[in-house]
Amino acid sequence: MAKSNAYSGLSTTAIHAGEGPDPVTGASAPNIVMSSTYVAEEVAGFSAHDLSDDSPFLYGRWANPSVRALENKIAALEGTESCLCLASGMAAASAIFLTVLSAGDHVIVSDVSYAGVAELARDTLPRLGIEVSLVDMTDLDAVATAVRPNTRLIHTETPANPIMRLTDLEAISGIARAAGAKHACDATFASPIGQKSAELGVDYVMHSITKYIGGHGDAIGGAICGRAEDIKALTVEAAIHHGGILSPFNAWLIARGTSTLPLRMRAHQEGAMAVSAWLEDQPKVTRVLYPGLSSHPQHELAARQMRNTSGMIAFQVGDERTGEALAARMADELQVIHYAVSLGHHRSLIWWLPTSGMMETSFRLNGQQLEHYRAYAGDGIFRLSIGLEDAEDLIADLDRVLG
Repeated sequence: MAKSNAYSGLSTTAIHAGEGPDPVTGASAPNIVMSSTYVAEEVAGFSAHDLSDDSPFLYGRWANPSVRALENKIAALEGTESCLCLASGMAAASAIFLTVLSAGDHVIVSDVSYAGVAELARDTLPRLGIEVSLVDMTDLDAVATAVRPNTRLIHTETPANPIMRLTDLEAISGIARAAGAKHACDATFASPIGQKSAELGVDYVMHSITKYIGGHGDAIGGAICGRAEDIKALTVEAAIHHGGILSPFNAWLIARGTSTLPLRMRAHQEGAMAVSAWLEDQPKVTRVLYPGLSSHPQHELAARQMRNTSGMIAFQVGDERTGEALAARMADELQVIHYAVSLGHHRSLIWWLPTSGMMETSFRLNGQQLEHYRAYAGDGIFRLSIGLEDAEDLIADLDRVLG
């Protein structure tokens, strides 16, 4: 592994952290270690509780060199002591909830979250005897009021999927600390380049590394960064006991993508600024939500908290019928942008999210929560993930369907 004190730059860290020339062959590029088991040089126990920081590789569910290299790289980018990589972003989210929380505990979750997290909070956690409060994270008084004696975790997401709502991480971290609780944040939309979540007090920094960190839409994975002690507990519970480990091949693919993350995030932001500014000038577009625009309702917080405003844009075109018609046209006529789910890839992706279908039926928001969501999304919203194409080509593609 490269020496940690040999460099300090972000791009150098993305390229060199967690890896180095192969000590046997001298290969410059990292190898993929696909073995499920390893030959032991001495007698060892076979229990997760026997693991230590200097334990040798014994079994693939415990640890893998390719996955370890990716974990070290992401931890270096996040500026945390440790990182755990898992099979998906949802495996990472579940790892946090199911390690930190037990029956009888209470968790506060953002009322607008990634769909899988929202459904986990509404359906699975209560079934396990965990109390859940869904709270608007922009209302700090509401978050503080929601705290109970048994609150163990506050889970935020910023920017929030899909409405680009921001959360003041430093303020929420203060509320969590005062309550003796942990603060977890899904920072997927921002990436480690966009905000330094741990510096703002977040205990568990979570990413779907399928998205920006991998960056190429060809491998699924999740990551949690934090203090070594916290990540060790997650490793025993989530990786070893629950078994949600990341494939070494996916780890290799994602690590290759991570090496260009700083460069890509600059390009994503540049493209998103150009496209979002163009969208604001279109008569059929009724609202554009992008943290880099001065029109974003939390632009001041974005300027203070984010170092890169990413490539995620949300926009409205009127009522639900208008949005559905435009979505159908996009699926048929877009030539550069793919009408597809997911985000953070080198290809631009767009998807229509109707308010009545998602938030009322799937997420079951109550009246106040739904009213707040509609204040951002109206009757529906397009989530546009700007890739690495030329901005003029993306604008021309959108112009064809909006014209």
